[in-house]
Amino acid sequence: MEQEPAENAEAEPSGAEAKLDKQDNTQVSSKPEKSPAEVKKKIKENFFYTYEDVYSGPYVTNDTEISTDLLVFKHSFGYDCTRPVNLMVMDRDTVGYVAGNQVILQNLGTKHQKHIRSSCGSGIGFITAHPSKEYFAVGEKGKKPNIVIYTYPSVRPYRILKGGTEVAYVFGDFNRTGSLLASVGSSPDYMLTIWDWTQEETLLRSKAFAQDVYKVMFSAENEEHLTTGGSGHIKFWKMALTLTGLKLQGALGRFGKTAVSDIVGFVELPDGKVVSGTEWGNLLLWEGGLIKVELCQAGHKPCHEGLISQLIFDEGDLYSVGKDGVIRMWNFEIVDTADPVDDTGLVEMEPMNELWLGKNVSLNFITKIHDQGQSFWFAQDTSGSIWKLDLTFSNMSHDPERVCTFHSGGIEAIGVSPFTCLMATTALDRTVRIYDFSSNSQLSVIKFKQGGTALAWAPSIVSPEGGLIAVGFEDGVVRMIEVYDPTLLPGHEGQANEIAEINLKQVFKPHAAAVTALAYEPKGYVFATGSKDKTVFFFAVKNEYRPIGFICVPGPVQALQWSPPSHDKSTLLILCENGFAVQVPAPHHGKQYTGTTYHIVDLPTQYFHFYSVKSQIKLKDEIARREKEKEEKEKARLEWIKQQKELGLEVEETKEEEAEEEPLPPVYIPEEPSPILCGFYSAPGKFWLSLGGYDSGFLYHCEFSRGGEEDPEKRKDEPFEVIPMKNTENNPIHRISFCTQPPLMFCGMQDGSLRAYPLREGGISEGALKDYWYLNVHDNDNGQIQGICCSHDDGCLITCGGDGNIFTFDLLSEEEVPKEIKVMIPPPRRGLEKEKATEDIKDPDAYNIEEYKQKEEHERKMKEVEEKKTKKREELSALRQDFVLLLQKNQELPKHMQLHREEFEMDRRIFEELDRQTLQRIQLVQKQLAWEHEKQFIGLQKLQKQFQDSLEFTLTVHAIQSNHQISTYSLLSVSEKYAQDKKQEDSKGAVHKEKWTGLKEAEQAEEEISRETSPVHRGSVAFENEAERLKTPDVQKPTTRYIESRRQKIRRLIEKYDALKAKIMKRRAEWHELYKSKPRHSHENSKDAEDIKEARETIGCYRLKSATNYTLTEDERINTEKKMMQLAMLEDLINTMVINFDAELRLLRHKKLKMDVQMKSADLRCITCCEELLILKKLEIHEDLLEEQICAIISKQEDIHSELKSCLAQMEDRKSEIVMLEEREKALYASFEASLGENNEFADVLTDILKKEVVYVEKEEVRRKAGEQNENEEEDDEKPDLKTDEENGGSERIVFDDSVCPEGCSEDLFLNTIQLRQQRIGIEKALQEEKKAAADLKKEYNALAIKAKEIETSLDRKNRELEAFQWEKLHKLNELDVVVPLRLHQVQCLDDGEMPHDFSQTLVFTNQSLQYLKKRIVDLRNEKIMQREIHKKAKEQHKQLIQDKKEMEMEIQGLEERRNNLMMEKFGRLVDFEAVQVNSVNIPREQMKVRIMEKEYEHFVELKEWEEKIVVLQHQLAKLTRENTSKLHQLNRFCHEKHQLETELESLTTGQGGEFEGTRSADIKETARLESRLMHMTCEVALLREEISQGGVDEM
Repeated sequence: MEQEPAENAEAEPSGAEAKLDKQDNTQVSSKPEKSPAEVKKKIKENFFYTYEDVYSGPYVTNDTEISTDLLVFKHSFGYDCTRPVNLMVMDRDTVGYVAGNQVILQNLGTKHQKHIRSSCGSGIGFITAHPSKEYFAVGEKGKKPNIVIYTYPSVRPYRILKGGTEVAYVFGDFNRTGSLLASVGSSPDYMLTIWDWTQEETLLRSKAFAQDVYKVMFSAENEEHLTTGGSGHIKFWKMALTLTGLKLQGALGRFGKTAVSDIVGFVELPDGKVVSGTEWGNLLLWEGGLIKVELCQAGHKPCHEGLISQLIFDEGDLYSVGKDGVIRMWNFEIVDTADPVDDTGLVEMEPMNELWLGKNVSLNFITKIHDQGQSFWFAQDTSGSIWKLDLTFSNMSHDPERVCTFHSGGIEAIGVSPFTCLMATTALDRTVRIYDFSSNSQLSVIKFKQGGTALAWAPSIVSPEGGLIAVGFEDGVVRMIEVYDPTLLPGHEGQANEIAEINLKQVFKPHAAAVTALAYEPKGYVFATGSKDKTVFFFAVKNEYRPIGFICVPGPVQALQWSPPSHDKSTLLILCENGFAVQVPAPHHGKQYTGTTYHIVDLPTQYFHFYSVKSQIKLKDEIARREKEKEEKEKARLEWIKQQKELGLEVEETKEEEAEEEPLPPVYIPEEPSPILCGFYSAPGKFWLSLGGYDSGFLYHCEFSRGGEEDPEKRKDEPFEVIPMKNTENNPIHRISFCTQPPLMFCGMQDGSLRAYPLREGGISEGALKDYWYLNVHDNDNGQIQGICCSHDDGCLITCGGDGNIFTFDLLSEEEVPKEIKVMIPPPRRGLEKEKATEDIKDPDAYNIEEYKQKEEHERKMKEVEEKKTKKREELSALRQDFVLLLQKNQELPKHMQLHREEFEMDRRIFEELDRQTLQRIQLVQKQLAWEHEKQFIGLQKLQKQFQDSLEFTLTVHAIQSNHQISTYSLLSVSEKYAQDKKQEDSKGAVHKEKWTGLKEAEQAEEEISRETSPVHRGSVAFENEAERLKTPDVQKPTTRYIESRRQKIRRLIEKYDALKAKIMKRRAEWHELYKSKPRHSHENSKDAEDIKEARETIGCYRLKSATNYTLTEDERINTEKKMMQLAMLEDLINTMVINFDAELRLLRHKKLKMDVQMKSADLRCITCCEELLILKKLEIHEDLLEEQICAIISKQEDIHSELKSCLAQMEDRKSEIVMLEEREKALYASFEASLGENNEFADVLTDILKKEVVYVEKEEVRRKAGEQNENEEEDDEKPDLKTDEENGGSERIVFDDSVCPEGCSEDLFLNTIQLRQQRIGIEKALQEEKKAAADLKKEYNALAIKAKEIETSLDRKNRELEAFQWEKLHKLNELDVVVPLRLHQVQCLDDGEMPHDFSQTLVFTNQSLQYLKKRIVDLRNEKIMQREIHKKAKEQHKQLIQDKKEMEMEIQGLEERRNNLMMEKFGRLVDFEAVQVNSVNIPREQMKVRIMEKEYEHFVELKEWEEKIVVLQHQLAKLTRENTSKLHQLNRFCHEKHQLETELESLTTGQGGEFEGTRSADIKETARLESRLMHMTCEVALLREEISQGGVDEM
């Protein structure tokens, strides 16, 4: 998406100064003052243009006889409802809309229309009404279009605004006061212009964007703010006062993490925020050029299903209008104050009210009108309606009212009644409509299941009543409908609701694709239909249309035309889209068809395949132009020579050299044939064509040639006459129609214009078509004319176009005077009211006529086959019965007369052949079903294993004397995991029992412990040992948490036991001390003796009262007074005890009340804790899983770190080896330098020998197998050569030059150099291997480092998941309701001094928390500023993540579909593998598997190390063997060469001949050289023998 910077656009001087004067009188203009002469004169308020000077009228060529008033616009029946905004309401009864090149103002009550033509004739881009409804603006299309301001209701041109855009205006909007007008243009400039429209001045202008802009709107509150929206963008504008004047500054809205959307509907709120719609139906709240929040309904449901086309802020309410046909009202405060609550940026809300207009309603635009204190809304429906709405949303609100209905989309076909002023139209909106164009009204409409594509009104010879219409549809169906007056039906007089009604008479489906053409033969016997399926079907016209047959044509049918009655034969001209024209005679309508197909193959057919001649015509024109230029130049030259001669000047009449001409353009033939648009007959076998594409611009006169046996595709037919049509090169003729009075040819053009050519008696010719009448009628972009018709009396012309408009024109001649014509509705057919309703074809995939015929033929053949089969079966059955009778008769004969069964067989070979064929068929079927059989068998095995094998053994007990039986239940067998868990629980229970027994025994033993401290010490040691044993149990616990809880429990028991033991010991010590202080039995205390003596003296008399010697003391004497006193004291005591008891009871009751409160609070807390426990239990599994995953990742991380350390250690070892080898190499060179000594003349030679690289090259590669090599085979198969880098491919002498000791050089030094070279080569080879190994280790280390980083990233992600899970757990715990008891003085949210009834909207806080919250508000404001910056950066990242998420979801969806398909193929059903895995996990087994895997891996590593050692040793052995073999070969070669040299030496010394003669000195030198060479060879042989012996020793 292209991002544009904020753009500044300077205002024009006069407009800027005027604006500044209005804004601030103290503002000093930045530009110098203009002189009075330079100041533009202001336009007066009462100035008007004349409509005649503004509107665009018809165009007439020069010297034409046609009047400009040939056609008078009468009425518009259509409505371009697919425009984004095409509705303007001026008052309660008047609406305006664009219809082609006109603006229609229609009274909804009377249907009266006012027509306002465009000023330039190139179409209209937008209309918009002034806020006061006193003016309206019309933005046009064309080159340098205008905006014309009209007054209302007088409709006078008031102002014309020029220069606002280059090609077309798209949208315009007045500000709230109506003083300014904003307009935006289309491609290529997309210019945004602010107008002072009353003075026709441009205030500000700027390019709005680089892509399509749909709308521009002023802010309702701040007129200096504007907003534009369009393709993938929204832009916020403001008119800013700068030092250089008033400028228009724009800021592009940034979508951030939200997906980019086309913005069609938007509105600015009073506080400067902007709300916009999206393609997916949500609302976006913009603030500061960024998306603050995205609004949706509850459950993340979009605000609308689809695009939001308009947003309106009206009287404090926010309305949204959607393509789903719903208008919703939203709470403005919720929208304006919405803040994001999570990372998604979505905020959920619910609409306050909504209005759904119904199914198949799609709203584009609504507008409001006030009338007599009431407000109404009018809505534009793209389905072809204008609605009147009441959006008050009260009990008194009116229901939605559809005030106008039209076709939706382009008109496909039109037809006119042959008797009266009725016309019928059809479109892809699936409706057929009947209009009365005399009274300008719509009479009736009927709707079907598919869209209409062709229509033909039956001629009077077919339908004398004139009410029959044939309609073709896009599914290939043709429906015959009839229009009639319902008031003329018997018994229905005065009961009809409509003026005309439509009845479905007959339905048939001749084609498999859309019907494109319908035509009646002039005589009315045959009806033809053409389709895109390249067929033409013929029907016999009767009361019920009967199919005759069809023919196939070379291309999709474009048009059908029967020859006029003036022709001798009735023929049909078929025009195809791909350049073919076909002519066939009318088939015989009375022929009784009895064939197996409707295809007519014997119908004579003539073809014409159009071959492009336009390039040839242009070439001829170019040649003629050049010849004409040459003639003019020659004529001018001769004229100049003549003038010079007349002046008496001598002129050489030499011919000027001609300049080199440009080559002529080549002849061009388009690869794709140009489409035929329309055509008509001119004479028998001749016709005119209009083509589109490359061949447009001409009318072609063509003729069918004789002999049509040639392949039509190979034909190249050229027209015999061509007429150029002016200004039709890129604007071809789409439709042609003729009028008789006056004789005219009307042409409907691609750009929606209408042409009229006068016709003469000679017919169509080039001279007759030079002059024409021209008028732009329909929309110039998408209003190509689809149909032109003249009325039955040629008094009216009707056109329909792709823009959905239907126009009628009065075609008046000078002799005729217009008069009111009353339409005649055709009467109904006789018996129509008694007929049953015709059954319609509703299925678009239903059989067509030919398919149904073939189906019937197939069923007939199958029926005949079945009948033959039945007959054969009956014959076979009779033969079988006869054969059975013969067998019975044979059995009745005596034994010696009976025939054997084999004798009944006529030929045994017949049965053998039958058996063989049967066996072959069985084998073939088995082969064909082998894969499926194996698949089903494997599936059966899996199902048995899953469901049957898992069942326990079932026992069945049968009764002895009856058939009764009983079986045990088929239960699932106990899984291995359950058995192990059960075993583990049993062992755990045994351990616990053992522990409990040990504790009991320890307690019993402790009771028997003596007072000595040493046993106590031993007991404590025993308990410590027991505790240690409990801390480390042998039985493995399921989880560490359970183990820890058990340890804590046991530890508490031990501590409790220790405390009890200490208490017992303390008590024993106290008893011991007490026993120590006990006196002896013989001990007598003197004080006690004195006390006893005193007691005996003062103890008194303790004799019984019944004793005779009992004596009363004075105190013991009783009387009445004393008893009364005792009784009073008892009463007082009783009263006191009662009072005390009551007091204690009241105190206990008070305590109980407090306890009740505490218990209730504890119960509530217990409930909360239980709920928290349930939540924690639910989340515990996931938490444990996350922890296990983290532990597994940590273990992997530790393994990777250990591998990294090991790799680093190996790398260090390799580095040390490399350093050691480099040191050895340096030491070798040092020893070589030392061996050379100083000033050695052979230092350079020996150095070269030392540094020379020796390479062994194998001439043949021999494949060997391990363990099968021997030295003999290697000696025979391998013959390596020793050669050097400097001498590759040299001769034998050159190869051994480097191994010959130089003359004068020490032999020992040379041999030492050779040895050092061998050592150097070995060191360098080892060094190379070490470096390679180091590089491999480096790569391995890098790979491990990357893996470690990935594991670390995974660990961080899991930790974040765990943290998020903890947060989620806390969030769920926080969602629980907690009861908090409060006192009355703690409640502060009083309602008029009283307690509120509902506490659901209140909060509970401590005073400290409340103070903290107040302080936190300030902190949060600061944090919010900081977080906004962070959030702004995160939005961009989130946007990319959303895109990635969508891609991943698509990939996941594809993988899931693939997984499901694989499951269905493999298992025959969907299987939950996670459940299978969960149910099949065995922890001990898995742990054992891990241990086995670890052991296997250790053994594998160890085995791999040993294998590597073996491979290294084998390589070393092979290397030594090869070196030994090479040396043996070299030794053999040296011996052979020595033998040859000795032979040559002998021949040189003893031989005779002329070739060995020479000087004595040469022989001596040669002999010396050979001897020297022999000596070197001998040395080398000795050296090689020594090396071979050393190699043998090493090998041993």
